[in-house]
Amino acid sequence: MDEFLSQEEIDALLNGTLGQPEKDTTLTDLEKDTLGEIGNIAMGSAATALSQILNKRVLITTPDTKVMTPTDLFASFQVPYILVEVNFTEGLEGSNLLIMKVSDAAVIADLMMGGDGRSPSPELDEIKASAVAEAMNQMIGSAATAMSTIFQRSVKISPPRLTSINQEEGGYNPPWPPEQPIVVVYFKMEIEGLIDSQIMQVMPLEVARAQVEMLMNPAPPAKEAAAAPQPDEMRSGGEEGAAVPGSGAAAPAAGKGAGEEQAVPPPAPPASPQGVNGRRGEVYGAPTRNIDLILDVPLDVEVILGTATKRIQDILALGPGAIVELDRLVDEPVQITVNGVPIAQGEVVVVNENFGVRITHILDPYERINHLRQ
Repeated sequence: MDEFLSQEEIDALLNGTLGQPEKDTTLTDLEKDTLGEIGNIAMGSAATALSQILNKRVLITTPDTKVMTPTDLFASFQVPYILVEVNFTEGLEGSNLLIMKVSDAAVIADLMMGGDGRSPSPELDEIKASAVAEAMNQMIGSAATAMSTIFQRSVKISPPRLTSINQEEGGYNPPWPPEQPIVVVYFKMEIEGLIDSQIMQVMPLEVARAQVEMLMNPAPPAKEAAAAPQPDEMRSGGEEGAAVPGSGAAAPAAGKGAGEEQAVPPPAPPASPQGVNGRRGEVYGAPTRNIDLILDVPLDVEVILGTATKRIQDILALGPGAIVELDRLVDEPVQITVNGVPIAQGEVVVVNENFGVRITHILDPYERINHLRQ
């Protein structure tokens, strides 16, 4: 034999990957922007739920999306983190992680237990960990509900599982292989006067792409199947069952005359999704939730007349009387945002010597994504 296999080729043969095309482990800019918009809506809902629990203003905004491996992610941790692992049970497949610093979780626990959150103990005992777990429960449940609205399908998750991660101690095994590509979405998290930090959402690359696909190319609603056979079909079935003696089909027709209609039992209700570790548990993210609990949560409403991009030297040259040209025409509608998320368009009006805005159009989630394509 004149040629020998290299070590890389031998490894590929042993792993069964020789000759297979390499998988694309990157995201396009459009996919990143779409994931950021999905995260903005879902985490905005989570921030609203957390704000209600803490009675503090909470903002979770400015997503930044990156692709890496679990090994790289956990190697980047310099301080202890709290990790919440959830599994999708309906609408999506796979696992999803939510990660925040232990110091931020300690502030949340202190506020939930009646403190002011300014000097919490850095350690999380069992009671404080339970308080944080409940807060994360509510946040993830609200995020799942928002995703149900975005995707126009039911998205449900299993009860979250809380884990503390300390890089020095180790001991945590992520739900994916060490070198599998994952998507990490970094959000800026602010809690009124107490926290200005980051919170991370982590998911497999395949789950991220599935979310983008469901939003950019939604499947048409499936036609409902016939709930029950037609009377003629039932009558025919009854006659056939009575006419074949000794067959399995004759058993249900016992005691009834030929041609009589057979009662069709209703279909059995679907089994509830299994929770973590196979146990049957509560499932969060159902479309119906009690919105009355968060009706008094304050939200920031902004009206954007337009934007402009300038060089530093142009900004330094600005002075009284200077005019900055915006990217919107005079008759073009202005954009209305809530907590940084576009929700509507309108036109500027004057109300009792104050500026106001008249809403002319409400955006649905799919329209907000279409803005990313422009």
